[in-house]
Amino acid sequence: MKKIFLFLVLPLCVQAQTKRLIDYVSPIIGTAKMGHTFPGATVPFGAVQLSPDTDTIPYAVNGKYNGEVYRYCAGYQYDDPTIVGFSHTHFSGTGHSDLGDLLIMPTVGKIQLNPGTADRPEDGYRSRYTHDKEIARANYYRVLLEDPNVLAEMTASARVGFHRYTFPKSNEAHLILDLKSGIYNYDNKNVWTVVRVANDSLLTGYMQSNGWARTRTIYFAIRFSKSFKNYGASFADKNQPYKGFWRKFDQTSNFPELAGRNMKMHFDFDTEEGEEVQLKVAISPVSMRNALANMDAEVPDWNFNEVRRKGEELWEAELQKIKVEMMSSDDYVNFYTAMYHAALMPTMYMDTNGEYKGLDQEVHRADGFTNYTSFSLWDTFRAFHPYLNLINPKRNADMVASMMAHYDQSVLHMLPIWSHYANDNWCMSGYHAVSVVADAIIKGIYTGDAEKALAACVSTANTRRYEGIGAYIDLGFVPDEVSATSVSNTLEYAYDDWCIAQLAKHLQKEELYNTFITRSEYWRNLFDTRIGFMRPKNAKGEFRKNFDQLETHGQGFIEGNTWNYSLYVPHNPQGLMELMGGKDSLGNYLDSLFTMHLPDKFFANTEDITREGIIGNYVHGNEPAHHVVYLHNLAGIPWKGQERIRLILRNQYHTGYDGLGGNDDCGQMSAWYLFSALGFYPVSPASVEYWIGSPLVKSAKVTLHNGKTFEIETINQREKHVYVKEVRLNGKVLDGYLLRHEDILAGGKLTFVMSGTPKKSGF
Repeated sequence: MKKIFLFLVLPLCVQAQTKRLIDYVSPIIGTAKMGHTFPGATVPFGAVQLSPDTDTIPYAVNGKYNGEVYRYCAGYQYDDPTIVGFSHTHFSGTGHSDLGDLLIMPTVGKIQLNPGTADRPEDGYRSRYTHDKEIARANYYRVLLEDPNVLAEMTASARVGFHRYTFPKSNEAHLILDLKSGIYNYDNKNVWTVVRVANDSLLTGYMQSNGWARTRTIYFAIRFSKSFKNYGASFADKNQPYKGFWRKFDQTSNFPELAGRNMKMHFDFDTEEGEEVQLKVAISPVSMRNALANMDAEVPDWNFNEVRRKGEELWEAELQKIKVEMMSSDDYVNFYTAMYHAALMPTMYMDTNGEYKGLDQEVHRADGFTNYTSFSLWDTFRAFHPYLNLINPKRNADMVASMMAHYDQSVLHMLPIWSHYANDNWCMSGYHAVSVVADAIIKGIYTGDAEKALAACVSTANTRRYEGIGAYIDLGFVPDEVSATSVSNTLEYAYDDWCIAQLAKHLQKEELYNTFITRSEYWRNLFDTRIGFMRPKNAKGEFRKNFDQLETHGQGFIEGNTWNYSLYVPHNPQGLMELMGGKDSLGNYLDSLFTMHLPDKFFANTEDITREGIIGNYVHGNEPAHHVVYLHNLAGIPWKGQERIRLILRNQYHTGYDGLGGNDDCGQMSAWYLFSALGFYPVSPASVEYWIGSPLVKSAKVTLHNGKTFEIETINQREKHVYVKEVRLNGKVLDGYLLRHEDILAGGKLTFVMSGTPKKSGF
């Protein structure tokens, strides 16, 4: 993996406390080969995530999936030489995509409403650019667009993107609004677009699309700081047989009431040398009226620098929740960039008046909570939501409330699987909202109706029609012929059922507890003791004969192989270890996992797994094995886990544009880093226990929501001192390698005594 150190990372001193923490954030840090994080302007968890898009790769070519599109999940690809424009909605670190709405691009000269190509940008509205004239910081992005010689700058509030373009002298200056452009685009994705030009500086409208979210509508309002002298539009459906009596008008030139598919518009200006043209783009899930109200509430004036400053203050407040002392300047960048990544998603999904569109496509009002969308729960239940429970519990409580609202609006009576703009896109396996809900209630974070939440969890877990749940309930596993990911589903359902059991126990519902604690052991039904791995089984109870233990595709697993997934019993690792043959067997398994070689051919058909994210056969770039390194504690060899935690921290996280070993997956990769750098990790969310690892920080102070602080100090911390000699909580030696949630909430100090020599006795 290349390590590129950009000017975007500012010169650093060793003490983070001596300057603003946002100055340590490198928003452009991401995965070079896949481009799954974006540089741009946004506030923490903001609905607007305004960012450059560097190409318009179609989702399909000749009716077949185009694998190249995967690199553009976030719209921005560092290696591309051109920018096509700046769109207002993006995902961070997802392995599938959508969004890229409302693309704006400044141009000079002949009006061109197609993007052109990277090798001939002059044939369209795109422009060349270079990284030495590009700056990405928290809530600010700037780049010089070389072809029109326009300096583009942008910042944002929660619901408004603010653009500032500095033009050369021209009587042919334009701002292009491409309402067709999007991420993972295809010909029929744009269902319908409406634009109303209210006057010479204001327009409103909405777009409907059918993509990852199949019924998504985004409403908008756009206000210009300078009156445009002309405007026009083009449509992809100009040859449709029925045009109604709108054909009486020329809708392509200065017509104020536009409707159609795949609309593109241009707004024309005369500009003086160095003249700034600004525009504000507000979005709403509900209406054009609400979009305009959002703009007036959040960005009433034309003070670009003030909007930027307010956004920086929000980021600074977010990052101040953990103050660390690190061993190197690169460590500061990695730590605070991880905190930045862990505050991008999910995004706010409601207007300033509290209104939002629900899963039922009706308008609702969030009563007493902020409504959120884009829950990548297969990823984020593992560490991201537990991280929020520690440093941002109110926000996570609101996320649980959003999940409960989703449940109320669901005709299937299910909590979200992967919620997205008033839709569920049903991506990935498991029903991991129950993990987030149970964890938040058990830890006292969510104080809503706990019994209703439990009922929602049970209803979700008993939805027989969903991905083999009926067979899972009847047979105790998902059969091979029912699902291509039958083993993954079984293991994940078993963990989720354990979460439901813990919540039932917490609420003293003994019958429900007994039902779901029994289901939580169904993982045993797919463990083949003859080979020591999880293995697909058909409905007759026969293990699959042709089975490859290294292959990551077509073997019953999602985004992993059996070597990684056979350890996915986070709720009962003791039982798994016993079934495997005891501590020595587990220890030997872990040694093999981290040291063997996984040849490229075994993940050639899996987009989400790349060489950069693999250590041995341990796939850190994908989430199912994120807890695995902590199982060394259980095997009685914690020193090996400590070595490997530090190895992962050093090997999978770097500064520069290719800083991550895999998709950040909406903050999960970053949350793993944050917990592990602090020295502990939530192996099994819905438990109140954290497992001790090997801290990377020299010291840390976590500000808790109850007004207390939890401090971490390391004694003898050095680069090669990866081993933990002793752990003390408030001066008392910890018995075992476990820390409890209530210990953290009580405040105090966790002390690690580090050493260059492993401690191999007493386990």
